[in-house]
Amino acid sequence: MPLVTTTEMFKKAYEGGYAIGAFNVNNMEIVQGIVDAAKEEQSPLILQVSAGARKYAKHIYLVKLVEAALEDSNLPIALHLDHGDSFEICKDCVDGGFTSVMIDASHHDFDENVRITKQVVEYAHAHGVVVEAELGRLAGVEDDVNVSDADARFTDPEQAAEFVALTGVDSLAIAIGTSHGAYKFKGEPYLDFDRLKKVGELLPNFPIVLHGASSVLPEFVAKCNEFGGNIPGAQGVPEHMLRQAAEMAVCKINIDTDLRLAMTASVREYLAQNPSEFDPRKYLGPARDAIKGMVAHKIKNVLGCSNTL
Repeated sequence: MPLVTTTEMFKKAYEGGYAIGAFNVNNMEIVQGIVDAAKEEQSPLILQVSAGARKYAKHIYLVKLVEAALEDSNLPIALHLDHGDSFEICKDCVDGGFTSVMIDASHHDFDENVRITKQVVEYAHAHGVVVEAELGRLAGVEDDVNVSDADARFTDPEQAAEFVALTGVDSLAIAIGTSHGAYKFKGEPYLDFDRLKKVGELLPNFPIVLHGASSVLPEFVAKCNEFGGNIPGAQGVPEHMLRQAAEMAVCKINIDTDLRLAMTASVREYLAQNPSEFDPRKYLGPARDAIKGMVAHKIKNVLGCSNTL
């Protein structure tokens, strides 16, 4: 089975009241853990690569890992560029085998965001690739994305509808209260579901994307801290809120921080309990298993996309 675009999986997700997980990948063990979970749960899958991942692992290695995952699993998998900040990087990924790209020009004003997004849409569509864009900015830090609370702003629903009409984009990431990184809320968690409902009314059957949607699962934070970590007070998006969003207009939920925490907690635990061990396979194997278990839980209990092939 070749790589697929997100078009058909989003259509089914919207109609079925669930979301597809978009999981960030950086190396072999992360890819294997995610794909093994999706295969077990019989779920479609989006594997996404950030600009930071491309710098770390190189484009060609990541593409080949995803191609191996396709052959090994026979799942419908889309390969997506996460937070491409220019036409050039989006073009590079379209030309390099990706089936979906995100152009994130949300740091520009509305008109410039429209201009750049439209340029990417025209090129990508001509090559059979779908495009995600962003309107409104999410606070927090993830790879090369760093937005202060002061610069973060919620998406205006009317402007979102205008943006989609002007650009021809295939999906849209909006800001309703999520943020990047492990420290998403300083107080009580809050997502603006009224805003999401309004976007859904103005853009019927149009797939909405939630970035910064890791739940920062307490068990992984606790394990990291127990075995030498220092991440006190980390807080993510409650899973019941994500499930509610998936039952509305949200068809794609991005998860990265939870992958990092699951992997790091497992590695810390293994090395602390086995101080004489230096074979990477010994600690990366359990880390891969931890990712698989976490992703299977997300697919089944949060995204709601088990058995949807």
